[in-house]
Amino acid sequence: MSVYSRCPLRLHRLQLVPFLLFTLLSISAAQQCTLPDSTVGECILLRNCNSLLTLIRKKPLLDADRTYLQRSQCGWSAAENHPLVCCADSLVAPVRVGVGLLPSPGQCGIQTSDRIFGGVNTRIDEFPWIALLKYAKPNNVFGFHCGGVLINDRYVLTASHCVNGKDIPSTWNLAEVRLGEWDTSTAQDCEGLGDDVDCSPPPIDVPIEGKIPHPEYVPTSAEQYNDIALLRLQQSVPYSDFIKPICLPMQAELKARDYVGFRMQVAGWGRTATARFSNVKQKVAVDGVSLDACNQVYQREQVLLRQSQLCAGGEAGKDSCQGDSGGPLTGVHTAGGLQYWYLIGLVSFGPTPCGQAGWPGVYTKVDQYVDWITATIAA
Repeated sequence: MSVYSRCPLRLHRLQLVPFLLFTLLSISAAQQCTLPDSTVGECILLRNCNSLLTLIRKKPLLDADRTYLQRSQCGWSAAENHPLVCCADSLVAPVRVGVGLLPSPGQCGIQTSDRIFGGVNTRIDEFPWIALLKYAKPNNVFGFHCGGVLINDRYVLTASHCVNGKDIPSTWNLAEVRLGEWDTSTAQDCEGLGDDVDCSPPPIDVPIEGKIPHPEYVPTSAEQYNDIALLRLQQSVPYSDFIKPICLPMQAELKARDYVGFRMQVAGWGRTATARFSNVKQKVAVDGVSLDACNQVYQREQVLLRQSQLCAGGEAGKDSCQGDSGGPLTGVHTAGGLQYWYLIGLVSFGPTPCGQAGWPGVYTKVDQYVDWITATIAA
């Protein structure tokens, strides 16, 4: 086996954990702490943490929300007679510039297609945030060998191994990002028969202005921790029915979501550094697998996964074969009556050949990197 690279809460009691547990504990405000999603925060009064107050008032309160709240409690202020919670710096401090550059739900994660799951080929306008990475090779040859996902009009997220990975030949140069593609074998894509034909404009190839692999990514690492990178485009891209950004998991409830058994979607053309599977954009539904169960499998290859990674799939023939290295693992979320798609993971690696029963694919868990993304992007 080898591995390839690719009930309402009352605030005075919270009902999060046994109340008496914290009545004897007093912690001063502003002490550093760690949130359930491993984000560094401050242990502050609950009433000063708007993100958790918003979550508490949510109706209905999901089990995942309740678990997140339980694990966020960091003490009790005897002086204030009020709970202390771990609140992320980015949610307490003034909003960073980078956050303001990202689209909000309603502006992202929306597709015009009314078909979501089922089938193999996507509709022509499904998953309009998916990108193909175009590499320039010797003798004026170009090729698509990785995927990515559009997060705003100037940035694409992908895997670091697609930018500075050990398997990328030194003679290749990641030059452009293709957006609005459906069938790579045709100059203009059309779907349908007779009078019922839907055609898209030709895809666009946008030059890459900057490549930003995660600073802690180690190309030679078997575990592929921090396998995430940003690509800054040379110019702003126009949005259409066929080019749209995906939403990032910014909300506390999405950061706290347990993806074990959660139905997600992988889509792409099945391209890696060494393989090509389809001309037409493909999709497949995969379910999340616990990290413990995934580690039991990958430890056979001396690979130890951690919380910044996520496993999904493991059913024969259904895996990242239908996606691309660096491509998106996505899910649907509904909030305030709005349903939208958001980015959960990026295809990192898995078994060779892919799609083997009992071997889930491994993805970079994007919610662990939202702070890095927002701190890195620029206008």
